[in-house]
Amino acid sequence: MRQVMVRYRVKPEHLEENERLVQAVYEELAQKQPDGLRYGTFKLDDGVSFVHLAVHGDPNPLGQIEAFARFQADIRTRCDEPPVVSVMEEVGSYRFDGVPA
Repeated sequence: MRQVMVRYRVKPEHLEENERLVQAVYEELAQKQPDGLRYGTFKLDDGVSFVHLAVHGDPNPLGQIEAFARFQADIRTRCDEPPVVSVMEEVGSYRFDGVPA
């Protein structure tokens, strides 16, 4: 499984657009329910920075999500800071697998 974090900061005037595009991804994921994917999007306390966390196999199921392609299509024009992708290696975790506490 591949574990990835993507962080970026949107321009304030593109905040609502970015959030709509992100929500569309989750709506399509809820409909298609692809196997082999854990995915979360978080807005940081500055109100314009986002972090996406994904755990997936190969190939990445997000590649089959049309709303994700739309989200990615013009992301650089929406951003003050472009996306930075970091591949992560788990050292340890506690209840981080989506199982309710």
